Amino acid sequence: MSAITRILCPVDFSECSHHALEQAIALGREYRAPVIAVHAFAIAPVTDRIIVGAPIVLEPAHGSSEMCDALTIELRRFVDTVDTGGAVVQVEIAEGDAVDAIVRASQARRADLIVMGTHGRTGIDRLMLGSVAESVLRKAVCPVLTVPRRAETAASLAFARVLCAVDFSPASLRALQYAAELAPAIGAELCALHVVELMTGDGDGLREEIADAATDYREAFRQAALERLETAVPAAIGDDRNVRHMVSIGRPHREIVRIAEHEHFDVIVMGVEARTTAELLLFGSTTQHVLRLASCPVLTMRH
Repeated sequence: MSAITRILCPVDFSECSHHALEQAIALGREYRAPVIAVHAFAIAPVTDRIIVGAPIVLEPAHGSSEMCDALTIELRRFVDTVDTGGAVVQVEIAEGDAVDAIVRASQARRADLIVMGTHGRTGIDRLMLGSVAESVLRKAVCPVLTVPRRAETAASLAFARVLCAVDFSPASLRALQYAAELAPAIGAELCALHVVELMTGDGDGLREEIADAATDYREAFRQAALERLETAVPAAIGDDRNVRHMVSIGRPHREIVRIAEHEHFDVIVMGVEARTTAELLLFGSTTQHVLRLASCPVLTMRH
């Protein structure tokens, strides 16, 4: 069974969401999966006068049928600017809070992938809809693909080269299984990457216990990690004959981004554990940094 059968792509009529829609449609062609382009909107209740001390009850505001019809036409025109190449693209207007509307639409439509665009700015606000995209990443039950504005979208073989970051956690091994399902469907190359971090917690230098014998320790750690990777990969996916194993040493997010750019991977796949405290501000620092810095799409999936 294909890893992708139905794709949801939130659209806010921006250039970034246009680029994400191009990626979603390219995937739709490869996997013969319909794409649902959804635009979420909400109307804030308005009051022109507040009486001090009086209770204020704000009734929920709803868009008129004429407004919904106009937005549907605008959304269809937006979609028509992308060459579908035979892919099936549906349009849908969802009213309400953007995050809730997107998550509800993905569940109602049984989407197994959400594709969202990102801006080229730094910081968490570079995500297409700011806190909306961040919240969708945390709340969606299906994988989410974030697409940087500078990412290239191939007309065919949308994900010809897949890089999956593996830290041996259950989430990363589940992501590896997903990546293995993703790659064969389009004849792609799959690389499983593990990054050995020999730095101190603040990244200022090597750990004290290995500082005096850095070269020997680096090779020993690299070899041990490679052996573990060569054991974990076939155990996770059943057969790793077509999987390339790679071990790098350094800060995980920097190495993941560097290797993805240097070797021209089309997508980075990462598994993330569900956590508390706002999921550690977007699943923890490694995923957060990769999402901000990667020049190719990043697919995250919660365990």
